[in-house]
Amino acid sequence: MIKSYEFRRGQSSLFLVLCALCAALCIAVLLYMVGYVFVQGASYINFDFFVQTPRPLGESGGGAANSLVGTLVMVGIASLIGIPVGLGCGILVSEYAGPRLGGAVRFLADVLSGVPSIVVGIFVFELIVVRQGHFSALAGAVALAVIMLPIVARASEEMLKLVPVSQREAALALGIPRWRTVASVVLPAAMSGLVTGALLAIARASGETAPLLFTALGNRFMTTDINQPMDSLPLHIYRYAIGPYDQWHQEAWASAFFLIMIVLVVNVCARLLATRLRGGMG
Repeated sequence: MIKSYEFRRGQSSLFLVLCALCAALCIAVLLYMVGYVFVQGASYINFDFFVQTPRPLGESGGGAANSLVGTLVMVGIASLIGIPVGLGCGILVSEYAGPRLGGAVRFLADVLSGVPSIVVGIFVFELIVVRQGHFSALAGAVALAVIMLPIVARASEEMLKLVPVSQREAALALGIPRWRTVASVVLPAAMSGLVTGALLAIARASGETAPLLFTALGNRFMTTDINQPMDSLPLHIYRYAIGPYDQWHQEAWASAFFLIMIVLVVNVCARLLATRLRGGMG
């Protein structure tokens, strides 16, 4: 018995060390990547980077203001499309659907979340760009919305399930309709978790490049017309990173660093909200 206990204890310690090594490896890779991008790109970020558009080849200076505006416009439109639809799917599965319908919607959301983003871009290209006859920021926003939808749907479902059933029953016992119960009781109780899921979806969409190559295409000039091609930070990074000029590579590193900072800030906000949610429920 003593040997058996010591053997199990040794196994437990071994697996604990292996898990700690795996976690340390993941953290090291992340820190190395962020640090490398910081070293390469931070020095090239200045005021002109935020307020000027790219200069013609051969001229020094310039910035990525058009890419910043394009990212905000397309991600904003995608959020207006993807977040409400994803939230509706989460409410349907959590509050109304039976086991079969709920399982089917959940399965489809999981499959959609696993579809490569480039496939989403080709799909939206055939759906919108071909019919419009030109590339547009609207098509890019729709592609990003498709990517955001399953993330919001699954996060919303899980957060709504964390709301105690007793709160729903108390509202229904007072004669409140079911839809009003969901709107006035369930959604406010899960609001922090719903916002967390939305922020994670926004962070994912902000870094997508492949779908925008087939939809928004990119634009070296400043524009806010959603029916015209529009640039974004991922497109800016891709275009300049594969270019043959050192100045382009420097601007690509600067854009990559700023994009990582955006995604990092959004993820930190999401984690803080998740911590607040767990603390409130505890």
